[in-house]
Amino acid sequence: MKKTTGEKIIVQNRRANYDYFLSDFLETGITLTGTEVKSLRAGGGSLSDSYVVSRNQELFLLNMNIAPYKQGTLFNHEPLRTRKLLAHKQEILKITKAIQEKGLTIIPVKIYLKHGLIKVLIAVAKGKQHFDKREAIKKKDTERKMRAASHGDFHD
Repeated sequence: MKKTTGEKIIVQNRRANYDYFLSDFLETGITLTGTEVKSLRAGGGSLSDSYVVSRNQELFLLNMNIAPYKQGTLFNHEPLRTRKLLAHKQEILKITKAIQEKGLTIIPVKIYLKHGLIKVLIAVAKGKQHFDKREAIKKKDTERKMRAASHGDFHD
């Protein structure tokens, strides 16, 4: 799925918009080994249950699963290791201040290639209650029905 901005989405956290209210998006780099990069380019990654923590004014991505690279030998990586995110100190301070004040969390939304570099889009997230999720489903169903009606292929 290519975009005109030179971005190619590798992994997307599809449940993020369903489970959380997202705000304060930040594009970060990520430290990876060679086999992790090759595995991600082959589509071997998952963001489910992953989250970001701040330690010593640095951001770390936890629980992100990158499948072992098939052609990797004994130098293959550990699939669930903690990975450091790369961002400017001011951005890190701003995002950690937001989560400390309001009791929120930081989650990765997507991982993508941008001009040959792997980037991670993270966001400050507030968990949705059950009724919020029902509202999101209703809104999506309404949009789908309106789109179908405008195309003339509406069947209920």
